[in-house]
Amino acid sequence: MNFMKSHCCYDAIPTSSKLVIFDTTLQVKKAFFALVANGVRAAPLWDSKLKCFVGMLTITDFINILHRYYKSPLVQIYELEEHKIETWRGQYKIYLHSIDRLISITPDASLFDAIYSLLKNKIHRLPVIDPISGNVLHILTHKRILKFLHIFGSVIPKPRFLQKKISEVAIGTFREIATVQETATVYDALTVFVERRVSALPVVNEQGKVVALYSRFDVINLAAQKNYNNLNMTMREAVSSRACWMEGVLKCYPNETLETIIDRIAKAEVHRLVLVDSSDVVRGIVSLSDLLQALVLTPAGIDALYS
Repeated sequence: MNFMKSHCCYDAIPTSSKLVIFDTTLQVKKAFFALVANGVRAAPLWDSKLKCFVGMLTITDFINILHRYYKSPLVQIYELEEHKIETWRGQYKIYLHSIDRLISITPDASLFDAIYSLLKNKIHRLPVIDPISGNVLHILTHKRILKFLHIFGSVIPKPRFLQKKISEVAIGTFREIATVQETATVYDALTVFVERRVSALPVVNEQGKVVALYSRFDVINLAAQKNYNNLNMTMREAVSSRACWMEGVLKCYPNETLETIIDRIAKAEVHRLVLVDSSDVVRGIVSLSDLLQALVLTPAGIDALYS
C-alpha cells in the first residue's frame, strides 16, 4: 500500500510504448481496423471542435455495436460500416442512458490513486494526461501496474497472507461465474459480455470442464478476420479460427498460494486465471482487479471493487 502511495503514475510509464489517438470524425470501422493493425486495445478520442480529449474508444464499443445492430450473416451492419465515432457516441449515450466522460489521471498522481480510479470506475484503461500541455502520455492498465509492483516490489517485505491458499483468502469471483457453452454462438457470448460486464468467458463443454477462454480481445480479432458479420458461428468454431495461436487456458487451483498465482499472472501477462478443481470444472475467476484490491486497497480499508 505504502509502496503504491510513494510512487507516481509517471514511474510506471515505460520508456517506449505505442499510443494511438482518434479524431471523433473518423469512421468507426476504420478506427477498429486501426486498433487491430496497431495491436492496441483502446485509443483516446480527440474532439477537434472542442479542442480536447472527450473519451476513449475501446473493444467494449465494438462489442456494443455488434450486439446492438447485428441481425444475420446476410445483413450488413450499416452502423459499423457508415457511422463516425461521434455518431456512435451520441447513440451510445441514448442506448445505455449514460453520461460519457473521460476519466483520466495526472502523471504526478500516486499509483494508489490510479488503482482506486480503475477499480472504482470499473474501467481497464486510464489515460495519463499532462495537466500543462493536455497531451496524453500513456494509457495505464491493471497489467502495467501489477508488472511494476512485481518487478520493483521485490525490495519491500512481502505480506504474510501471500502464503495463504487462494481457497482461504477468498480473492476472486466464486459465485455466478459467467461462462459460455462451446455449442453457443458468438452472439450469445457478446450478450454475456454486455449484460455481465465481464472481460473474459471460460468456454465450457457439456461436463462443465473449461476448454478455452474467450476474451473481449478475441472479439476485436473478428474485425481483423472480417468475421464480424457472422456471429452465428459456434464458440468452438470461433476459438479454433483465432488468427493467432493461443496458449491453453491459464488456470490456478484452490490449493495454490496467492504468491504463486500472482507470479503466474504477472509472468504470463494475462488479465485473469481460471480457478478449476481437479476435474478442470470452473470454480472461479481470479483477475488483476481482485489482486490489486487485495494487495493495495484492502490494507488501506478501501473496498473500491465491491462497493
